[in-house]
Amino acid sequence: MDAAALRAIQAPIKERYRARPADASITLTARGSIDDATIACKVETGRALAVAGLHTATGGSGLELCSGDMLLEALVACAGVTLKAVATALDIRLKSGIVSAQGDLDFRGTLGVAKDAPVGFRQIRLAFDLETDAPQEVLDQLIKLTERYCVVYQTICSGTAIEVTLRQQ
Repeated sequence: MDAAALRAIQAPIKERYRARPADASITLTARGSIDDATIACKVETGRALAVAGLHTATGGSGLELCSGDMLLEALVACAGVTLKAVATALDIRLKSGIVSAQGDLDFRGTLGVAKDAPVGFRQIRLAFDLETDAPQEVLDQLIKLTERYCVVYQTICSGTAIEVTLRQQ
């Protein structure tokens, strides 16, 4: 897809959102069922069933997906799609690219072994390895806009509030 094709697809959507801002606000949903036999949660992805379980560092079997890995995978996916969309819109030719993320965890926090150990990622590193002839100042703009428009990146960075409810059945 080139910049003109992307603009053609997005132009009517952008115009609709300018005219009717409420149309741009939607709610995305994820749903999973807690396994009754093992420590796992079966998440409906819309394409397949993903079974998440404990990481091996906390006693998991390694057969299920780790939700920490899934968070990093969501970041990589979103950042990669965003970067490609921005590059396309700006006519930046990318011959190839790899997006990777690493996150540092201290499982003492998750397991309650040390009260001073944080629960969650201490640091996440997102990297783009791009093959392109674009000059550095163009690539700097590409990264700046990717950070600005990547939903998962912005959600992680902003510390979005989460409301938790419990409904007993």
